[in-house]
Amino acid sequence: MNDGLIQGAAHLWTGLSGPAMRATGGTDVRIRGGLVTAIGTLAPEPGERVLDAAGCVIYPGWVNTHHHLFQSLLKGIPAGIDLALVPWLAAVPVAYRRHFDQEAALRVAARVGLVELLLSGCTTVADHQYHYYPGMPFDASAAVFDEATKLGMRLVLCRGGQTQSRAMTDGQAPPQVAPETLDAFMASVERDVQRFHDPSPRAMRRMVSAITTPNWSCRADELKPLAREARRLGIRLHSHLSETYDYVRWAREVHGCTPMQFVAEHEWVGPDVWYAHMVHLDEGELRLCAATGTGIAHCPQSNGRLGSGIARIPEALALGVPVSLAVDGAASNEAADMASEAHMAWLVHRADPRAGSRSTQPGGMAAAMTVEDVVRIGTAGGARMLGLDGVGTLAVGQAADLAIYDLDQPRYFGLHDPAIGPVASGGRPTLRAVLVQGRVVVENDRIPGLDMAQLRHDAQALVRSMRP
Repeated sequence: MNDGLIQGAAHLWTGLSGPAMRATGGTDVRIRGGLVTAIGTLAPEPGERVLDAAGCVIYPGWVNTHHHLFQSLLKGIPAGIDLALVPWLAAVPVAYRRHFDQEAALRVAARVGLVELLLSGCTTVADHQYHYYPGMPFDASAAVFDEATKLGMRLVLCRGGQTQSRAMTDGQAPPQVAPETLDAFMASVERDVQRFHDPSPRAMRRMVSAITTPNWSCRADELKPLAREARRLGIRLHSHLSETYDYVRWAREVHGCTPMQFVAEHEWVGPDVWYAHMVHLDEGELRLCAATGTGIAHCPQSNGRLGSGIARIPEALALGVPVSLAVDGAASNEAADMASEAHMAWLVHRADPRAGSRSTQPGGMAAAMTVEDVVRIGTAGGARMLGLDGVGTLAVGQAADLAIYDLDQPRYFGLHDPAIGPVASGGRPTLRAVLVQGRVVVENDRIPGLDMAQLRHDAQALVRSMRP
């Protein structure tokens, strides 16, 4: 579309805080050059293309701040379906990485994951891609960027990997899990920055330095060089942290401090740093996140699937900690889409007794997380965390990244406030359209040019070929 008018929506949510979340002066959206130029009650201009959104709900495109796209072919593996994090890592992602030694497998996995996200209304994805190893016969970074480009999605590639074998998970690891040297890792990050990184506020491609887990995936004395090199290159830092209590206990036993204290000592905190999960943070760690601007990629479904726990997100938000929403890898979240994640994020904190005991709202636990909270952290919150300041809200001058939901299924019938339907009612709403930078990338619930039957066939063929 790039230029045109979206007209007639019943509701429009902006991603902004407070009353500004809901557009009240009209829901029509004019787009010029891929940007929002007006929101209100607007009449078509001569020759202007009009996209009919009658009866629909418009949200900003979801921003997924933590994924492992290669895991999209590792859903529901029986050996790991009922395991906690550490044994699950050994049984699934580590054991099955040998099946991704060819570019075709990685591409199909990335395509499946991106399509699943796009059909939930997600327009920006941060992929924590850690499938790299010495002598790798193809360019994994280029392959993933290419798949995102073909679908018209924004991609932030968080270049992961490891510089040492991990005693807890790598005992029987295949060659594809072999560590890189620190110099090789940093050289690869710099090479990818030179090839792909766009620092502009509405970039379609970004790079991040993202060693897979601090200290488990590298030596403690390598963390400062990694942080300083990333900042020299002008890119952000990302990793996993405090996903389970085992991680907290290990940090205290080995380093005599909490995980957040440990990373702070090694320069891995700040407004240019965010971590996935952060389930087990104490009060001091939450305050350290707030003071330093260190962000959380909240993955409630994966946290539940692996039995890791419920992150203290309402408290984090109250303290001013940057929070975003993420699906994690499909191997630990068999529904790796942002619609499912948003619904879970809305519900899970209402079931957490800690939220009720600390809430100052009359509703107690039932007020721990609102639909507006979920939309804000899942759109604007994610974009700010990724440094994409021109993305994530529907406002004049921002990128025209948006999802137009048609609530035409029975689960949405009877809603007194249809605007909350995409989050509160669950399921995947039918998409009238999804736009990225003003370009229509989903139309009438279909992705133009995508052969879904072929993608299903390719995925099934690869799954049948895989053995642990």
